[in-house]
Amino acid sequence: MSDTLTRLAEVLEARKGAAPDSSYVASLYHKGLNKILEKVGEESIETILAAKDAAINGDCSDLIYETADLWFHSLIMLAALGQHPQAVLDELDRRFGLSGHVEKAARPTSD
Repeated sequence: MSDTLTRLAEVLEARKGAAPDSSYVASLYHKGLNKILEKVGEESIETILAAKDAAINGDCSDLIYETADLWFHSLIMLAALGQHPQAVLDELDRRFGLSGHVEKAARPTSD
């Protein structure tokens, strides 16, 4: 599974130096972080709506499609900020076996 993320990370990194008109990802990098975050937000909403539809009609095909878009744009966001998907996998691995309540209680509080 992480092989796919590794391959995507390599492509996303390569697109950072590409001309904006050469690829969709390069165009997002060129437009800047705010545009990338806008796309993450848009894909989040579309994923939520697809999940609601799937709960009603039992067809998860749109949910899978929209989740792939959300993950993809999240990976672009991470890459734009110099982060590799492995950092997220490492964090999930760290949490594995922890109670969600315990993990959440251990987080620093924000004011």
